[in-house]
Amino acid sequence: MLVFKVATEPWEFDEIHKLNYKTFVEEIPQHSEQPDKRLIDKFHRENNYIICTRDKTLIGMITVRGKRPFSLDQKLPNLDDYIPKGRKVCEIRLLAVKPEARNGVIFKNLMQKTAEYCLGQGYDLAVISGTLRQLKLYKHIGFIPFGPIVGTKEAPYQPMYLTLEAFRDTLSRFGNEAKVLFEDMAGKIEQKRTVTLLPGPVEMHKSVMDALVGLPISTRAQGFVASFERVKIKLLEISKAKGVEIFLGSGTLANDVMVGQLSLLDSKGLVLSDGEFGERLIDHAERWRLDFDVIKREWGQRIEKEEVEKKLDENKNIKWVLFAHCETSTGVLHDLYGISLACKKRGVRVAVDCISSFATVPFDLKNVDYATSLSGKAIGAYPGLSFVFYNCEVSSQPKRLPRYLDLGRYAEKHGIPYTTSSNLFSALAAALSRIDFNTKVQEIADFSALLREELERHKIKILAPPEISTPAVFTIPFPKNISSKNVGDELARRGYLISYMSEYLLSRNWIQICLFGELLKEETLKLPEIISDIIKNN
Repeated sequence: MLVFKVATEPWEFDEIHKLNYKTFVEEIPQHSEQPDKRLIDKFHRENNYIICTRDKTLIGMITVRGKRPFSLDQKLPNLDDYIPKGRKVCEIRLLAVKPEARNGVIFKNLMQKTAEYCLGQGYDLAVISGTLRQLKLYKHIGFIPFGPIVGTKEAPYQPMYLTLEAFRDTLSRFGNEAKVLFEDMAGKIEQKRTVTLLPGPVEMHKSVMDALVGLPISTRAQGFVASFERVKIKLLEISKAKGVEIFLGSGTLANDVMVGQLSLLDSKGLVLSDGEFGERLIDHAERWRLDFDVIKREWGQRIEKEEVEKKLDENKNIKWVLFAHCETSTGVLHDLYGISLACKKRGVRVAVDCISSFATVPFDLKNVDYATSLSGKAIGAYPGLSFVFYNCEVSSQPKRLPRYLDLGRYAEKHGIPYTTSSNLFSALAAALSRIDFNTKVQEIADFSALLREELERHKIKILAPPEISTPAVFTIPFPKNISSKNVGDELARRGYLISYMSEYLLSRNWIQICLFGELLKEETLKLPEIISDIIKNN
């Protein structure tokens, strides 16, 4: 039986190298001979191979690659001058079918599978170097020739491109059956379930996505104001804080607002840092020109309550402490209760970034003066709204704070001093209406234990041990011989979206699995085996 698929297995890649050699060395004299009769393409690690196999034998293949510069860029340096602008472009190369299988069935299905793959990646224009022997076929499909002939005298090629619209027209000309096939392919792409395990944006429930769609409404309208108050009450119920204000902006904005409140104290402070987001809090404090000391630890270690107590007892001038409850970069979860209680006993203000802990772990802000979170993580709404919680009196400070960052002004204006997004707010309200906080926290904890067990069973190292980590974040370090980027890229090809492209992750060769959104348990539990398989074949 013929199988058409994206190549993933080691034996498939070995077969690809052999067919590559047979076609582009022996049949088309494009490359020099090799004793092992294998030709590994120079872009092999970036290629996506669409293949046809039968009984573990490769019959044909097409290669798709979306990273510039393309092979054609090297042959035609001014490539962009010839092709339509504003497109997401890929290059299709290495079309090869064994001579005994060169029939319409193989080629047609390879093209269909390639089109399906390109649709899934969002490509809407493909370029090729078409062999002159097949120009008629390429034109029949809808490829448009451009520019001069490239290649060599022995292996000349015509640069060509194909737009998504032209491919639609081609299939329409083939008749209703082909047109239905194209529409069915597009439908399959839409229905294919991607498993989102990012720190944000997250997997969302359909009711939340539906809530975003609709005409914007005035944020001064009576109905909006009433809904706004209900959402604030829900946030306070979850957090146990006395007050909360909602900002149109990211968590970085909320942290700027929070640190702005610390600037009003005109006193020395302390910032805790054992990861990327502790470092960012240091940056916030420096930009506000605050006077502060720092406790630092290696990334993956945890700053303990006793260290904070010792520092506060040694320096009575410290009047505020700033830290991240969950250090998202490492998965470390700090002792919020212990640190905040130690500060309260000493009359020290506490400001906490709770962006990655809100609605993922048991949560109580009653001993905290200021805290931040946002809409786009465990709450399960769209990014774009952030929260500042507070348990102390706040008042507008027009001579000390920028207008938009003045927490007291929001409190005095019932939380809506400026226009906000009613659409984002509707999605937030829908997400909060679905949350049973205790159930969600327990569900994350239970599933996290299962996932950790599977990761450890497959000998995949987790940076933070369970006794100091959040259940919602798994940071996985790799040895130098394994590329975290390659692992992340391959997982994306297989439908798993994880965090790996942030600069601090790339520089440390780490990836992250996060359990913030809707949990796709069955699919996620397959991930350790998939990661293990990728590592073995790296």
